[in-house]
Amino acid sequence: MVNKIYASAKEALAGVVADNQMLAVGGFGLCGIPEALIDALKESNVQNLTVVSNNAGVDGFGLGKLLETRQIKKMIASYVGENKEFERQYLAKELELEFTPQGTLAEKLRAGGAGIPAFFTKTGVGTLVAEGKELREFDGETYVMERSLLPDVALVKADVADKSGNLRFRLTARNFNPAAAMAGKVCIVEVEKIVEVGELAPDDIHLPGIYVHRIVLNAAPEKRIEKRTVSAAAPVDVEAAKVEAQAVIAQAAVIDEVPVPQVPANQKEGA
Repeated sequence: MVNKIYASAKEALAGVVADNQMLAVGGFGLCGIPEALIDALKESNVQNLTVVSNNAGVDGFGLGKLLETRQIKKMIASYVGENKEFERQYLAKELELEFTPQGTLAEKLRAGGAGIPAFFTKTGVGTLVAEGKELREFDGETYVMERSLLPDVALVKADVADKSGNLRFRLTARNFNPAAAMAGKVCIVEVEKIVEVGELAPDDIHLPGIYVHRIVLNAAPEKRIEKRTVSAAAPVDVEAAKVEAQAVIAQAAVIDEVPVPQVPANQKEGA
């Protein structure tokens, strides 16, 4: 069996990433992003990257780190609203942007991984998304043709991998990661746990190892929350709580004291 496990994210990227490549990076918001691989990509100092991802991270985290170092020249993404540096670079014409509807972006990656060069969709017809693209009618409806994506490298995050590269994703991290992994000509995956072949039940495998070329362990990622929202702790009125508890107890006692109707002997069953 080919050894796919690398000692560090830096080693996993070595000899694979280069200037002017197209990279697919998995994740949904900050959920399920390959944190260690992104950090190693920053340290590699590769330049002029085209990055395909649902979004562009946030300032100072995720893909936001690569925007700060100006390693990304173009983003193909669906949502970029959480990154002020992204906004600044785009408005200053320092960064190219190809906005793509979210479902279309997912299908561009999935189709690329499935060997489908293009597909038709109704999404975007009659908008800027369809400008310059082929339109065709099917059953009286207009569709726009979208080309699939085949990135040079895919950087993805999974929860568990076995040593042959079979992957299991966790919850929301399963959104874009499998499609990105399938589409990449080379797929490098960051996981929190590596197990022996056979430990993952066949039905628990979300992506077969044939798509995966390199694996790196990151057992304790930061998993930063994009927007943490918590409710303020309400002060507890101890006396009011006691009164309420006593009222509940009293009510229960009243119910217990309700007399049970007596059935006359001559009306009893069998009488």
